[in-house]
Amino acid sequence: MAKESMKAREVKRAKLVARYADKRAALKKIVATSEDPAEVYEAARKLQAIPKNANPIRLHNRCKITGRPRGYMRQFGISRIQFREMASKGLIPGVKKASW
Repeated sequence: MAKESMKAREVKRAKLVARYADKRAALKKIVATSEDPAEVYEAARKLQAIPKNANPIRLHNRCKITGRPRGYMRQFGISRIQFREMASKGLIPGVKKASW
């Protein structure tokens, strides 16, 4: 189980990313497309002033049940360990153990 503080930190990051998404996109567009060096410089400066945790790259997928950061299965939103346990118990619809 992940510490509660790690889960809370990830939730906090997700909220920051959502809050600054439009502002980041607008500033990045100015930096990429503008011809005026002064405008590019000002946009880059404002982009650097945005909190680091507002960058979507800093988000990390975590298991919804345990908070485990590794072995995450996107299709189900849980870690491989929880997936195996739940599939064995028949808790995931449409998933059954393979046998051949």
